[in-house]
Amino acid sequence: MASPAEHASFLPPVLTFLSAAVIGVPLFRLAGQSAVLGYLVAGVLIGPSGLSLIAEPETAASVAEIGVVLLLFIVGLELHLSQLVSMRRDIFGLGTLQLVLCALVLGGAGLLAGIGLGASAVIGIALALSATAVALQLLEERGDLGTAYGSRAFAVLLFQDLAVVGILALMPLLASAGGGGNAPWLGDAALSTAKALGAIVAVVLVGRYGLNPFFRLLAASGAREVMTAAALLVVLGTALLMQEVGLSMAMGAFLAGILLAESNFRHQLEADIEPFRGMLLGLFFMSVGMSIDGALVKAVWPALFGATAAAILVKVALVAALFRLFGSGPLDALRGAAVLAPAGEFAFVLLPQAEGLGLTDATSTRFAVALAALTMLVGPVAAKGLDKALDALRARSSDPDLPATDVIESAETRVLVIGFGRFGQILTQVLLAEGIAVTVIDKDVEQIRSASRFGFRIYYGDGTRLDVLRAAGIGRAELVCICIDDAEAALKIVDIVHEEFESVRTYVRAYDRMHAVELMSRDVDFQLRETSESALQFGRATLEGLGLPAEAAAARVEDVRKRDIARLVLQQAGALPEGSGWLRGAAPAELKPEPLTAPQRPARALNAETRDIIGHDRREAAERLLERPARDPEAGAEGDEAAVAEAALERADARRE
Repeated sequence: MASPAEHASFLPPVLTFLSAAVIGVPLFRLAGQSAVLGYLVAGVLIGPSGLSLIAEPETAASVAEIGVVLLLFIVGLELHLSQLVSMRRDIFGLGTLQLVLCALVLGGAGLLAGIGLGASAVIGIALALSATAVALQLLEERGDLGTAYGSRAFAVLLFQDLAVVGILALMPLLASAGGGGNAPWLGDAALSTAKALGAIVAVVLVGRYGLNPFFRLLAASGAREVMTAAALLVVLGTALLMQEVGLSMAMGAFLAGILLAESNFRHQLEADIEPFRGMLLGLFFMSVGMSIDGALVKAVWPALFGATAAAILVKVALVAALFRLFGSGPLDALRGAAVLAPAGEFAFVLLPQAEGLGLTDATSTRFAVALAALTMLVGPVAAKGLDKALDALRARSSDPDLPATDVIESAETRVLVIGFGRFGQILTQVLLAEGIAVTVIDKDVEQIRSASRFGFRIYYGDGTRLDVLRAAGIGRAELVCICIDDAEAALKIVDIVHEEFESVRTYVRAYDRMHAVELMSRDVDFQLRETSESALQFGRATLEGLGLPAEAAAARVEDVRKRDIARLVLQQAGALPEGSGWLRGAAPAELKPEPLTAPQRPARALNAETRDIIGHDRREAAERLLERPARDPEAGAEGDEAAVAEAALERADARRE
């Protein structure tokens, strides 16, 4: 059994990483820079080239790769197979041209510098690849992942991840050609391809037919922590399988995300994964900073910094030109090129493997690795500077780029409905009939199953969680309809929405009269007691059944509705005795039902049991009726109550407008 001292030995590096992130990232954010740069600089400072606070940076790097894996999983959740098909021109056309042209130009520069053909090819390809983690983090910070240029940038990154498989298979061919050997590279490549295809087919089949029933079973248990564990199991298990067959872990996680993009549990999974993704991705950036060889930088810094600037400028120029060729505006083309300029994570995989195959020597490998790391360090600064310059240019331009088209599915949602019970089902029928885009969240598995026939988006999730609301796209919705029958949970959701999403209007189902008063005190845009309108319509039908003309019955119901609204407003304002707790800020007393029209006679008990029940309350009721006009003159006359109701309705209409 491990001793307490052995357990404690894990704490110093963990505390070092946490301290570096807590100190470094806020400082760079305050300076107007990207969080990525903060992580990278923090890694340089705590790594071997800085204060040497981390003894084994390689261990940290292997753990940090999980951050990239989780990032690609979340990106996959935001896409659908139909969207990937629509992006095929950008993925295979733009992606191919970017990789080939950048590799040729950067590899040609290596040849001019006196490096051999094989080494130049590998270094050119490694530098032509882009940093998926850096690019997606920059796009996420800008909020541009769903824009036209963000979509094109992601298509290029996706093609690069696919191309890495072929690159790794061709490297033995380059090594055998350079050495004149007869390595059986063709058979190995065919075997690797067969394994990869078999693994992909297996993952697709399991994801298509097994994941939804699996998560449905876990959700029915009600154990939320088990759902989190299951999400991590799916992501990391798929990533490990892909790595075992020669594909990248990130590619496997992306495939898992794509398979779950249509799942009802998508938003809950995203919310569960997000905290792990953020911390581990920060650790990945710090591990990149730690990988920079300080001794090499000091020895050849002029050549290294010059090569870094040249590599970034070359990639920006080539990629911007390709973006323009594929239809992007000039400003969006530059923005897309800037986020793709840093060299990719796979450079740290390809270059050491090339050295092992004899394609590059130790000196060239160290130089290229340091160059790739420096592009990741300088790239976010260049992208931020370019952003500021382009924003200034856009402000002065009389013909700015057209607004980009969102491709993220949740951006289409106009209404977010929380709760798909009886109330929510009727509401969504109305919205569906009008053709309004709706996203529904519910944590009841049976409700989700019954909603599968409706045709709109419905996801498993807890609507009282801020991360679930964000993942569901509440920030892009016009209003949120809270239709759950849990009064406390509804109030919690209202508080979250008002605090975090001020522009989103809140329409709430009130459980009872007291709940309605609480909602009014929170300034919701609209609230309705779940039984009030149905009971009024029932009363109208009853009056008509008793022979009252339809017009007279409707007028009487409308009069009662206005009186009820007037009393509700007075109770909320503390103007009635039972509502005084609201005015003083204390806990409100229970709101007891009171007649809206003065009774013509006292209540009469028709049997002895009833007389025993109501006898002791008769005197108090009579006193309330006698005192009511003096305590509440407005409510004592029908005309005054109607005036109060009209004023309340006008205020409600003004707030909704």
